[in-house]
Amino acid sequence: MDATYTSLAHFAQTGGLLYFMAIFAGVVIYACWPSNSKRFDDASQVPLREDD
Repeated sequence: MDATYTSLAHFAQTGGLLYFMAIFAGVVIYACWPSNSKRFDDASQVPLREDD
């Protein structure tokens, strides 16, 4: 039973690592995509606007 738990824990750790690396890579690619730069530039100026 100990070998089963160890192999299952190793599989879950490896799978979780790969899952979070893929999510992180997707977020970085989305943030660096050239067509999103105007949207992010507009969003960065929101705190500086003086809407009365």
